[in-house]
Amino acid sequence: MKVVFNVDAITAPLTGIGRYALELARGLARHAEIDALRLYSAYQWVGDPERALGANRTIAAVRRHVPFKSAALEVYTQLRSTLFRLHTRGMRDWLLHTPNYVLMPFDGVALTTVHDLSWLNHPETHPPERVRFLERHLPRSLEQAAAVFTDSQFIADEIVAKLAVPREKLRVVPLGVDAAYRARARGECTAVLARHGLEAQAYLLVVATQEPRKNLARLARAYAALPAALRKQHPLVVVGARGWLNAELERVLVPLEARGEVRRLGYVEESELPLLYAGAHAFAFPSLYEGFGLPVLEALASGVPVLTSQGSSLAEIVRGADGELALCVDALDERALQYGIERILTDVEWRARVVAAGVAHARLFTWTRCVDATVAVYREALAST
Repeated sequence: MKVVFNVDAITAPLTGIGRYALELARGLARHAEIDALRLYSAYQWVGDPERALGANRTIAAVRRHVPFKSAALEVYTQLRSTLFRLHTRGMRDWLLHTPNYVLMPFDGVALTTVHDLSWLNHPETHPPERVRFLERHLPRSLEQAAAVFTDSQFIADEIVAKLAVPREKLRVVPLGVDAAYRARARGECTAVLARHGLEAQAYLLVVATQEPRKNLARLARAYAALPAALRKQHPLVVVGARGWLNAELERVLVPLEARGEVRRLGYVEESELPLLYAGAHAFAFPSLYEGFGLPVLEALASGVPVLTSQGSSLAEIVRGADGELALCVDALDERALQYGIERILTDVEWRARVVAAGVAHARLFTWTRCVDATVAVYREALAST
């Protein structure tokens, strides 16, 4: 089969959707059933997955600084659609997959991935131009798509209930965890941790873009309510790019940073991230809403006890054969968060029980499995035309 794959989402800093797009592009490029693969980014063809980050850097910078963002986004979308039609003329026998919601006009079979409905459920946590863009363009994409990928059953159910997409159009394909995320001996992490002024097994880690949906302000307030000795023993380390609508988070974090109880590392190199996971004493990810929650699986794979949210897809992905493999709490309840953090830091018996089971569970989620399942849906969609 011949596939056009959109790689706009592969943009630094690489977040969950960008990681998904990059791993799919890499997997499709070497898959036995893909006879030809062409990658399209913004307004141009890209030679291979590894070049996509560089190709997208300029357009990402323009998006951040352009004025009148809603109008500019619409102009850009129209221009990009026109160019894509020109570039794909005569490719009706190809299949198009966009891994990031909105499809471009295409004469052949088209598929999209809808990762979550946060723009609909929590519009206050997104820039308004993004909400308006999805409200305007996603319905057409859902109609155009021969099949719609989702990362979890939770999101598939939401798409049916809230967007009235026929259930038979949806395909649940979970994401994967890179083999670099694994439990490690303390010595393996020493050099990277020292570079960031950290000690192995002596910090509480969170990996998330600093934006409202990740619930970091509540997490920080719950952490601040811990006993002082516990905060001193296990500082809160925040890894992830600064996002948007962060005034409340700044008010909470700045005093904690001044006391040395919180460390913000920002966006770290891809090669360092698995070592920062493996070196942590515990991991917290109390997001208000997720379509999948890849950081939670990365932490489990790294042999680190996890606190996460009861709702959305997070409880789904940490549910093993013997029950939940992470501590799931009400993410809106700061007292529950406080008790949860204290437990994952200090409950030796619980920590020992969940670590091995979490590692085994995370091994079930591989990018190879994700790519194979995706190609199977391609095959199905092409056969039905």
